[in-house]
Amino acid sequence: MDMSDKEYQSLAEKYYPSSPMAKNVLIAFLVGGAICTLGEIIRQVALSKGLENQDALTITSVVLIFLSVLLTGLDVYDKIAKFAGAGTLVPITGFANAIAAPAIEFKSEGYVLGMGAKMFIIAGPVIVYGTLSAVAAGIIYYFFR
Repeated sequence: MDMSDKEYQSLAEKYYPSSPMAKNVLIAFLVGGAICTLGEIIRQVALSKGLENQDALTITSVVLIFLSVLLTGLDVYDKIAKFAGAGTLVPITGFANAIAAPAIEFKSEGYVLGMGAKMFIIAGPVIVYGTLSAVAAGIIYYFFR
């Protein structure tokens, strides 16, 4: 069946569900904001316990990562992500989920070739380019300060 681009486009639009963009953006904003607010609450609690700001920030990151991995393991994080869309991807919790989910999924293939190899499929490029960006920033800072 030969079909022009216009015919294909109209057929695709007919069967492709419309997406309520404003609603999706609002939900993503609210859920992402709630995650960040939770992080700020954790930081304030850590500061109120007498921790220095840098230590409170570290504790905040650790707790948010732990919660994300725990919710991923309990199959709750994916349900939140399905509802919130990009709102769960931007904070540190999305990165933790991106590492934990493949590790859980491929555990049955073994610890080395399954879990160990597959857990960095999504997060690996982020780590590589994050490291390269940090090195580049360090070089720029060292030579051009």
